[in-house]
Amino acid sequence: MICLLKEGDGRAYQYLYDRYYTLLCAIAYEYMGDRFLSENLVDELIFHLWEKRETLEITASLRSYLMRAIRNRCINALQRERREIAFSSMNANEYEMILSPESGDYPLAVLLENELEGKISQAIENLPPEYRRIFMMSRFENKPYGQIAEETGISVNTVKYYIKNALLRLKDELQVYLK
Repeated sequence: MICLLKEGDGRAYQYLYDRYYTLLCAIAYEYMGDRFLSENLVDELIFHLWEKRETLEITASLRSYLMRAIRNRCINALQRERREIAFSSMNANEYEMILSPESGDYPLAVLLENELEGKISQAIENLPPEYRRIFMMSRFENKPYGQIAEETGISVNTVKYYIKNALLRLKDELQVYLK
């Protein structure tokens, strides 16, 4: 199966989902305690394998590799979350005073918010049309992947692929705001 994956055979990609998705989601859930986050981490892992398929070196069994990879992704996500919590440990009043756009005393917050909204809108507009359409249906219309797939006539995995690519492109374009 690894050979097919390296060759870019779509059946290998589908096999990863069919064979390991449920197992990997269960492992991720044990670490994260959040089904949505767990599923996103598994989607990211499988997509990452697909992107890096040509340079992929798996010396253990594919199952062992995937289990270790999802464990590492969960640990990394938990560490990022811990850093975010530490940042947000200032009291609510201090945080609100700094960032609240309602406060006339903090026009910089309003300016920054407007600038960021404009950059996000522009980044979404810069997405390829098919990515933008699927992304908008998912994020702004709150449609589940299955419904998007049905409405657009593409597979659920293709919907996931488009959303994953859209998120990666947005992350790249907006990385200066994510630090």
